[in-house]
Amino acid sequence: MTTTPPAGETFSQKVLITVGVVVLTLLVLALLYFTIDVLLLIFSAVLIAIFLRGLALPVGKRLGIGEGWAVLIVSVVLLLVLSGSIALLAPSVAEQVQLLRVKLPESARQAGEYISQFTWGQTLIRQLPSADYIMQKIDTGQIISGVGGVFSSTVGALGNFFVVVLLSIYLASEPRLYLNGFTRLFAIQRRDRVREILGAVGDTLSWWLIGKIASMVFIGILTWIGLSIIGVPLALTLGLIAGLLSFIPNFGPIISALPAILLAFINSPITAVYVLGLYIGVQLIESNLVTPLIERETVELPPALTIIFQLVFGITLGGLGLVLATPLLAMMMIGVQKIYIEDVLGDRDHAENAPPVETTEAAAEFMAPETVKEETDPVQ
Repeated sequence: MTTTPPAGETFSQKVLITVGVVVLTLLVLALLYFTIDVLLLIFSAVLIAIFLRGLALPVGKRLGIGEGWAVLIVSVVLLLVLSGSIALLAPSVAEQVQLLRVKLPESARQAGEYISQFTWGQTLIRQLPSADYIMQKIDTGQIISGVGGVFSSTVGALGNFFVVVLLSIYLASEPRLYLNGFTRLFAIQRRDRVREILGAVGDTLSWWLIGKIASMVFIGILTWIGLSIIGVPLALTLGLIAGLLSFIPNFGPIISALPAILLAFINSPITAVYVLGLYIGVQLIESNLVTPLIERETVELPPALTIIFQLVFGITLGGLGLVLATPLLAMMMIGVQKIYIEDVLGDRDHAENAPPVETTEAAAEFMAPETVKEETDPVQ
């Protein structure tokens, strides 16, 4: 004979469960809030690890060495190349940066005097802060200190850089160790699907990195050559800035074009027009040559959604959030497609009809490890 519990006990249990869920949710949100910088650093390390394995796997096969040694060799070579490039370019770039600090206010004043001849220009100038005010803010460090996040100081930036590099080397050397541990958190019958999703995410991020690196090199070199032909001063530094900032879609090219256009006003307004045309032409060539080749192998990101994510991540997480907004969006779109649309809603028609994507060797090795033995063993 079974007895039904009193209604009061049932209601109390429901209240306790509801309160527990709410408290757990708040704790998770608080944990994310206080550790968001660490999570961004980890995601940065994952991106670098995928890049390192993409270079290390062919090297390991050619030399006949293990994956860990190949990753270590590639990492050391890259650090030596980076150090050598800095040693060669640092004196010239440092000198040009100092000149840039001196010339930018002068060029800004000349540009202001020119556009003040027009009514719309006078209205625009009244709404903008003066060049002296901006330089004063830069000198006092208020702009840098206002960025917040993990790169709020030079010491913190260097420390985070070495942490990310070290973490990425560990992840690239033994990815199966971490991925197998992660997949074991799921039921045995779901582990193959988890690996499939991780493989898709890794493939997307791998192709995104290939496209970004190719785009950065292309834009940096082409901008440097174009500015040198036009006769704009500090062409090397401006080309380097253009290449680095092209890592940030939409906003990076605009930010990199502003100092070049201002410096061109030192020569003449028509030179500034030439520089504007150069930056637009470089972006059009890159968008129609490099980007289409990469987008065929990765997820297509809607432009409006990308800008929204960049604004949200930039405002809430600072500079690092703006930099990582696009790869985070690509990863989230793969997750929504695989987990929610295909698994929860059961809509697999789009995935079945889509053309097959060739998975890169680095992504396959890094994100889709071999099946481990514990999946066939009984649960202990």
